[in-house]
Amino acid sequence: MPRKIIHLDLDAFFCAVEELRNPALAERPFAVGGKPEERGVVASCSYAARRFGVRSAMPMARALRLCPQMMVISSRHTEYGRVSNQVMERLARLTPLVEQISIDEAFMDISDMPQDGAAVAHQIQAEIRSGLGLPCSLGVATNKLVSKIATDVGKAANRSEAPPNAITVVPPGTEADFLAPLPVDRLWGVGPVTAARLEELGVTTIGDLARYAEAELKSIFGKNGAELSQHARGIDDRPVVTSHEIKSISQETTFSRDVHSEEILLRTLAGLSESVARRLRQDKLAGSTVKIKLRWQDFTTLTRQVTLAQPTDQDSQIFGAAAQLFSKVWEKGRPVRLLGVGVIGLCPTSRQLSLWDQESDREHRLHAAIDAIHDKFGENVLHRGRQVKSHMGGKPTNGEI
Repeated sequence: MPRKIIHLDLDAFFCAVEELRNPALAERPFAVGGKPEERGVVASCSYAARRFGVRSAMPMARALRLCPQMMVISSRHTEYGRVSNQVMERLARLTPLVEQISIDEAFMDISDMPQDGAAVAHQIQAEIRSGLGLPCSLGVATNKLVSKIATDVGKAANRSEAPPNAITVVPPGTEADFLAPLPVDRLWGVGPVTAARLEELGVTTIGDLARYAEAELKSIFGKNGAELSQHARGIDDRPVVTSHEIKSISQETTFSRDVHSEEILLRTLAGLSESVARRLRQDKLAGSTVKIKLRWQDFTTLTRQVTLAQPTDQDSQIFGAAAQLFSKVWEKGRPVRLLGVGVIGLCPTSRQLSLWDQESDREHRLHAAIDAIHDKFGENVLHRGRQVKSHMGGKPTNGEI
């Protein structure tokens, strides 16, 4: 029997959450994201703003030039995460086979349910609207690839100043016909480089690609050619995966103005290290390799990493490694545009303290107490006072992170 896969996409999710808090925003052009004077970008924009050409990931300053009357609202990621969890909990009540792929998207495998896929999609859409006040669009097909594209096609066909609330169903056996007229870059794995190469071959639609023999595509694109051939014909056997292994945890910040102050840069590194360490502890993980990311004023970006003697989830150890890496690449006084800290080589936490490891034990208990306060009252209610050593040969600097 063919599978029944549903793809769900919450329409303009961040904006929809903001409209729940302030209904006066409905039908008004507004965007959620960073401030234009601080190099902010559009994280999400209302459908009224999209009519003026505003799009996600666009610099906020450019968005305001396109739509001067647009209101800008600062992101509230904690709230968006909370509401997203409520959506995913409702999906999990319907089926345990839910794969969340982003804060506002998920796949569901409902193959074992007796109901028709379209009926289940309408049920989900109605429940999310009535229970949470959120609009969503869904695609129903026999696999993940086609259901995702179905959602996108449905949303594009229902463009207006209101959320699309689209449901698009691709019946079994019609996958190739549904895909054929669509642009080839709608397929997963077809980025700008592959699309340009395909255009040289006269391939502009998915149907054009489907007419190529798999062997010919393999000779041109190597092992990716087989996947391109199958996807073009609507074939995708990948299962809905209910859990994913976390391979890295990172945090980065882009400064509103390029920073050349050693004190500010080290404070930022310390704050980023604290955020990474807290995420590690939340997920009961430790990391064996610390890495930093640094972007200069001219957008040149570099990364450096170092492997620790043993995995850690402690702020001080992550910051110490990050600061040492930073000291090796930063030229005193050179402006920095972006700074990031991350850890890789993750493994489950295994803390076995010796009787003499009292200092480490105290640090662990302190972090546990701070984490508990943050979980209950939010990220900004408490900041640790920390003395940040220069690592550059200068005097220590004091700052709260």
